[in-house]
Amino acid sequence: MEMTERQAEISELLRQEASLTIDELAEKFGVTTQTIRRDVNVLCELGIARRRHGGIVPLSTKGNLAYASRQILNRSGKIHLAEEVARHVSNYSSLSIGIGTTPEVVASALLNHKGLRIFTNSLNIAQICSVKPDFEINIAGGRFRREDHDVLGNSVERFFESYKTDYGIFGVAGVELDGSLLDFYEEEVRIREQILRNCRESFLVLDYQKFGRSAHVRGGDISEATKVFCDKTPPEEIIDLLRETDAELIVPKQEVAA
Repeated sequence: MEMTERQAEISELLRQEASLTIDELAEKFGVTTQTIRRDVNVLCELGIARRRHGGIVPLSTKGNLAYASRQILNRSGKIHLAEEVARHVSNYSSLSIGIGTTPEVVASALLNHKGLRIFTNSLNIAQICSVKPDFEINIAGGRFRREDHDVLGNSVERFFESYKTDYGIFGVAGVELDGSLLDFYEEEVRIREQILRNCRESFLVLDYQKFGRSAHVRGGDISEATKVFCDKTPPEEIIDLLRETDAELIVPKQEVAA
């Protein structure tokens, strides 16, 4: 069963709230309560939520939202963002690309490029790029995560440490308003840090919903990236922080000197 973008957004809200009512969801999304009840039925059938009188509660709040749900969440914003990222990548360059749905959309936006050398631990990204016969694709070995279609482990850290690429492209699970980058697993953080250390230009790609999003493993700071791409203008705290650093904030259709 596939989810709509609204259902994915409700799933994300459930990660952050102890409970949601049908009435407040109907008001938030500007639809009828009957429409929200149909959405709730889908989420309950998928095992994401369970009914409570007048609303729903999360079935589990542990870990990240399911990958398939994240692929749907803010899809149009991610596509717009990815198109902007692609404009900053040169033909015939090398790229280390990390895991996540936003880097995955960036990979799709790069298909008009020529002669790219891709290094990744995401099978989804490798498959997307495989349609280009002039792309060279290198995949890390390690422990396969079935749901996320990616690979983690010490061997992945060594993989990214072995290459010096022109661009490192990576996302995060969340960003604190003090600039701290957050993920759900220590391995994800260590791999992301290897990508950042072993590239000439580092691109942090994220959608606005990542600001203030809870994840418990801290690693790195938003200001460490060469360029920070976001689909909407970030909170003022983030803008002020970046202005005091060498990192450049880029929002599609406008560039903010940071």
